[in-house]
Amino acid sequence: MSAHPRDVQARASAKLRAAGIASPQGDARTLLMHATGLSATGLLVADDVDESTLARYEQLIAARCAGTPLQHLTGRVWFRNVELAVGPGVFVPRPETELVAGAAIEAARSTVSPLVVELCAGSGAISAALANEVPGVRLFAVEVDPAAARWLRRNVTGNGVVVVEADMADALTELDGQVDVVVANPPYIDPAERDTLPAEVRKDPDRALFAAEQGLAAIRVVGRVARRLLRPGGSVVIEHGDDQAAAVLEVLRTAGFVQATSHGDLTGRARYVTAVWSDLAVSGLAGDPVAES
Repeated sequence: MSAHPRDVQARASAKLRAAGIASPQGDARTLLMHATGLSATGLLVADDVDESTLARYEQLIAARCAGTPLQHLTGRVWFRNVELAVGPGVFVPRPETELVAGAAIEAARSTVSPLVVELCAGSGAISAALANEVPGVRLFAVEVDPAAARWLRRNVTGNGVVVVEADMADALTELDGQVDVVVANPPYIDPAERDTLPAEVRKDPDRALFAAEQGLAAIRVVGRVARRLLRPGGSVVIEHGDDQAAAVLEVLRTAGFVQATSHGDLTGRARYVTAVWSDLAVSGLAGDPVAES
């Protein structure tokens, strides 16, 4: 038996709300669009949802009520101006990381034919955005996890990004001292905080979420690798937890970066840092290497 899309969506929204889903109306609409293959406008003018599509939709709603991430159900997520394929085995990019990508894009645009490396690339969201928004960019995306690297390749195939499946600590030594921008959204959650995370967040791979040393182990590696890769005057952009800004700035100070700055997300929480590599700081000719702000 068929049903009108408005009624189908209303019932689904009520189920999602009862299950504690944060955005029940939006998720109900997105999943109905996915099940029917219609746009939002198409749903408005559709007369009904046929029985087989309705059955599929109800399965999607049940899975969403059980905590399956919306993006795992649709297999897609928008990130800035690009649509990415995502699913089990890869971290689902969040809206706040769009600001991190934006900072990397701004830094890359200051150089002709910039050379950019994304570390901890995951789905390749940042690299895909850079390829889309920075003409002439030369891009390398480094990811150590084989499952995530498969999604990465899928998302950057055909746009000139070179995928490097390797531990970032030893990757791309042939580019040492040549890179214009290094950008990373590394794992930065303290494993001790696992039980405090929303169930949906815990659906992401542990390797993409958790880092030792109170969440700072991977960030420290990013700092060392960025120091190795960057040319003098090159920039690093690193996402971090909202309580880690001071610690990340200290990591960069220790590594010899200058002009280190903390930046907030759309809610005003500290979310990422930028800094510039200066070999003069290491030789003691540049004075205090980092100015916090």
